[in-house]
Amino acid sequence: MRLTKILLSSVSIVAAVPAIAQVEPAAPAAQPAPVAQEAAPAADDNTQDIVVTAQGRAQALADVPVAISAVNAESLALSGANDIRQLNQLAPSLLVSSTGSEANGSPRIRGIGTVGDNPGLESSVVVFIDGVYRSRSGIGLNELGEIDRIEVLRGPQGTLGGRNSSAGLISIVSKKPSFEFGATGEATYGNYDFMRLSGSVTGPITEKLAARIDGVYVKRDGFYRDETNDTDVNNRDRYFVRGQLMFEPTSDVSFRLIGDYSRRTEACCAATYVDNSVNPAIGNLNNPATPLTTGLANGNNIINVLRDLGQNLGAFNQGYSRDISVSPGRNYEGTTQDWGVSGQLDWNLGGVNLTSITAYRDYYNTQGSDTDYGSVDILFNAADGNNRRQFRTFTQELRLQGSLFDDKLDWLIGGFYSNEKYRGKSNLRFGSQYGRFATCRIISGGGLAALYSPTSTGCVAPGVGPATLASLGPDIAAGFVTLDGINNRGSTVDRYSQNSRSFAAFTHNIIHLTDRVDLTLGLRYTDERKRFAATFGNDNTGCTTLQSSLTGALTSTNATRRALAAALIGLGCQGNSTAELNGVSIKDKRAEDEFTGTAILSWKPIDDLLVYGSFSRGYKAGGFNFDRSALKTPIALNSAGVPTTTFAALGGAQALVQNLQFEPEKVNAFEIGAKYSTGPFSLSVAGFRQEFKSFQLNTFDGTVFIVQNVNGCTESLNGGDRDQSKFAAAPNFNAGAAATGACAADNVGYGVVSQGVELEASLVPIRDFRVSAGMTYADTKYRDNLVGNNAGGPLNQALRKLPGDNLSNAPELVVTGSVAWTPDLGSSGLSGLFYVDTRMSSDYNTGSDLFAQKEQDGFALFNARVGIRGPNEAWAVEFWGQNIFDKDYAQVAFNSPFQEGAATASFQDPQYPGGRQIFSQFLAEPRTYGVTLRGKF
Repeated sequence: MRLTKILLSSVSIVAAVPAIAQVEPAAPAAQPAPVAQEAAPAADDNTQDIVVTAQGRAQALADVPVAISAVNAESLALSGANDIRQLNQLAPSLLVSSTGSEANGSPRIRGIGTVGDNPGLESSVVVFIDGVYRSRSGIGLNELGEIDRIEVLRGPQGTLGGRNSSAGLISIVSKKPSFEFGATGEATYGNYDFMRLSGSVTGPITEKLAARIDGVYVKRDGFYRDETNDTDVNNRDRYFVRGQLMFEPTSDVSFRLIGDYSRRTEACCAATYVDNSVNPAIGNLNNPATPLTTGLANGNNIINVLRDLGQNLGAFNQGYSRDISVSPGRNYEGTTQDWGVSGQLDWNLGGVNLTSITAYRDYYNTQGSDTDYGSVDILFNAADGNNRRQFRTFTQELRLQGSLFDDKLDWLIGGFYSNEKYRGKSNLRFGSQYGRFATCRIISGGGLAALYSPTSTGCVAPGVGPATLASLGPDIAAGFVTLDGINNRGSTVDRYSQNSRSFAAFTHNIIHLTDRVDLTLGLRYTDERKRFAATFGNDNTGCTTLQSSLTGALTSTNATRRALAAALIGLGCQGNSTAELNGVSIKDKRAEDEFTGTAILSWKPIDDLLVYGSFSRGYKAGGFNFDRSALKTPIALNSAGVPTTTFAALGGAQALVQNLQFEPEKVNAFEIGAKYSTGPFSLSVAGFRQEFKSFQLNTFDGTVFIVQNVNGCTESLNGGDRDQSKFAAAPNFNAGAAATGACAADNVGYGVVSQGVELEASLVPIRDFRVSAGMTYADTKYRDNLVGNNAGGPLNQALRKLPGDNLSNAPELVVTGSVAWTPDLGSSGLSGLFYVDTRMSSDYNTGSDLFAQKEQDGFALFNARVGIRGPNEAWAVEFWGQNIFDKDYAQVAFNSPFQEGAATASFQDPQYPGGRQIFSQFLAEPRTYGVTLRGKF
């Protein structure tokens, strides 16, 4: 059901009853308030100002000319949020999703984020926990322990400290040690055999030293069921512990030491096939084909091949069923360890405040996967430690802050240093049925379909099959035998390493022009250095055999012979499986620097109203694609247009290493806004426009991951970048698209624009009753004419749907709302709890290539919680439900790996583009419910 009309009608509700109501002080971890700053004055809980330090100073939220959402501990507890994904219900401009690995989630703000699991890509939305930068946002997808507050800053960040970002920042602050003794405990049980135990203890050790320890243990059955291997997938089995010391020798000095450790041993992440009950655009694409008769003319040949090799056809009709297809012996088992230590010093030097944050983090993840996501064994990563990633990161931040000229100038200067070492391994391999799958794919998909025999060598019928192939040349016949035997081959171990060093100097200054007019000026200089190296191992000798034996066939005048040679080499060497690179090492480096900054003019015409306008320049570093397939395709053309199959003809792997690089992402952001606050009522409105140049996009095309910068051309490309089909029968076919999609370098500009309006408001009409609401309208689109880099090179044709369309996972309209009522129950000291929240989203596409088959209709999610609390909330019993109406939806849909059908007009699906590609999807969590017991003293 489409929700656009419903959401539009909800805008009037937002204007009347307003986004996230907070009543406790809040301060982002990346910019902690100076020790000497005075706290906000005490006030009734219903009217107390929210205090943040989004500008490095303690200010009431209503006085900060920055778009920011603040979520306090109470709101987090009511919503049941335990990691940043669940903030979706509370922050309408934020969307967090995870796909093939929880090691690298994808937060988006205003529709902008970094897509996919490639560890070479840093996030457009950075995550800080207790002031410490987490090098990949997915590292924050973990239990967080006792949280004081979370702040979501929208738009480019960087002039206040920490790591710069191009789209926004999520800052998480844990609860500090207290000099008064206290303890909390919580026990939860729910469906899927969900169990969560957590607790904390805090108190003084001496008059000047306090401590705190938090712990969480979580276990839950998975919501996918693998009947083949009799196990659950997407289960949870994790624990987390954090210890803190707070040393305050004087009123001017505070030092906070934090150490934490978490471990997850879980199976993640399974996917199901998409069918037309989920997305009508699929048509019959993922439905069981008519049984093989002659020429497979009645169905998608890939469906037939999968069926004949053991795939249960019911899997293509399961809709949102969570019964998954897994190849026997393959699994999604993985282990994640994350630990670190940090120290924060805040020192009032007498008119100048010093803040120093020093941290070291070590993150390790190993993951297995049945990478074809079906029961036919095509592709897998073994869960043996050879598919892993590890980040070791040291960061140091220093800030000095003070005031001058009788407090007419609030100044801040600082520096940030990061040294990160990445070490990764990959062992993507063909499965035990890959060879037969590949030969059957060729035979079934064209003029040789009459020879199709999936139980015979080479997938050709005995006698007539080998004879027919031999008539096309002995090399073709031998090629089918070679390809048929490529099983359990591929990467032995590919090793990747990257050393990254980043240095930045920044300043952020507020000039009080009058008592009611402020001018804020911020500037940042960032210097980035990266050194990359990789060594490859591969035992797929069948690839090199095919390349050497079929060189002549590639230039044959016989079209059938030439096409079969290309298909044999392509399927024998596709993905990361080419033994040409066995034992080959490459290395490269890149260096860049950038000035970014911000300017804000704000005015308070009356005490309760703030209006402002701002400009910000943002930046995210370039880097390297950690997927070797970008080095070359299995078949390449030399400068004369003649097919070549050797690296030697192309200069070797080192000569092609530049193919792995991508450029930095830059943004110019404009914003105007207003904030009104009168205690029980607050309302903020912001209008924004953000223009991104060299937007970093990661796309899986069904075979390899494509990492490409996206830019726009100010001149018309005459359709050269448009929705181009590889099928001549398509209505807008353009055979010269790869050439005509180029643009003169002088005409290259931004490629992505995000513009819209945000509203957030809260209302406390009576004591113990709170209503909050939020709305974001974000028109986040690609430009009409797109190119692939700053030099104006053509856009990769896998991205042919992008021009003029919305970005993936970027709904135009999102409305959130919550109602909380905690009435007293008589005069006993007991109180009740009634809470509900919702997030309503308009339609959006979940795939970064924007194929129609990946569309997600608009939907609404609801959470609820009811309970009873003891005097002073010393204990509580709460019954809760998440996604209480059990709404089914996909986080991300994608091209099922290697599962694309025949490319002839006979097999062209009417729902173009996508051809005969089969699609899979990562589902969101179903309805969950349970009971929670809380206690504290």
